[in-house]
Amino acid sequence: MRLVTRSDGSVAMLEADQVVPLVPGEGATGWSMLEVIELAGREGLDAVAALAGRSRAKLEDEQLLAPIPLPGSVIAAPVNYVDHMHEMSEQRDIRSLGLFLKARSSVTGPGSTVLLPYTDRRFDQEGELGVVIGRVAENVTAEQALKHVFGYTCLLDITMRGGEDRSTRKSFRSFTPIGTWLTTADEVGDPGNLLLTCSVSGVERQSAKTSDLIWSVPELISYASTVMTLYPGDIIASGTPQGVGPIAGGDTIEVRIESVGELAVRVSDAGAIACPTLGANSGPVPPPAR
Repeated sequence: MRLVTRSDGSVAMLEADQVVPLVPGEGATGWSMLEVIELAGREGLDAVAALAGRSRAKLEDEQLLAPIPLPGSVIAAPVNYVDHMHEMSEQRDIRSLGLFLKARSSVTGPGSTVLLPYTDRRFDQEGELGVVIGRVAENVTAEQALKHVFGYTCLLDITMRGGEDRSTRKSFRSFTPIGTWLTTADEVGDPGNLLLTCSVSGVERQSAKTSDLIWSVPELISYASTVMTLYPGDIIASGTPQGVGPIAGGDTIEVRIESVGELAVRVSDAGAIACPTLGANSGPVPPPAR
């Protein structure tokens, strides 16, 4: 099942290129994605499918929000591919670094615009698999972890390079685009061998399989659940592979993940100012511009 969030915050299913609203009852307002996730947790996906209404609209005519417009937490995995560790001249990976948080206000949706805040700093694209939690998880094992997943989505972790804390450099408004839709876990199956590609202005920069992750999706969920309680609607960004590079105003970024979906956004530097912090010449060394 593929689910989208419409501009009014209500959820619809996708059938081919048709948007099918979920209708909770006569006179009632539409379901939010969190309500759908909670319903699926109580009664299963069949209960969600039963909400499908009769009306149809074309996907291309819809103005969509992020599948989860304001998640409870956005939890991210730093340096979770060996090839990315090498291209960044990093000495440590996720096994030493643990996780970090991104501001949930950084989340934006498909077709949106990534707003670069500064004129004098480098910003890079990072394509990632987004994991959407479906059930409360505390201290779960890797073997049990996937039972706590509702679905998956494409995610971009836009990054300012430099020495400031990761959560600062990656939390600017619009720096976590997700979508276009959320694909439920039953449709994806094993998340451990999915092809991810990311292109900037039509040029492919990243291409890797999730089998190359240092910590797999189940291991990420298991570890995160030992640090914090994971709640339905939380999102885990699983890390990015080799191929990150600078983005600039006027660029477009596209992410595609096998069995999950696709996401496209624009980039703008309108209104950018000089950066007030001093981290530009410190931190991990990014690869040269291509």
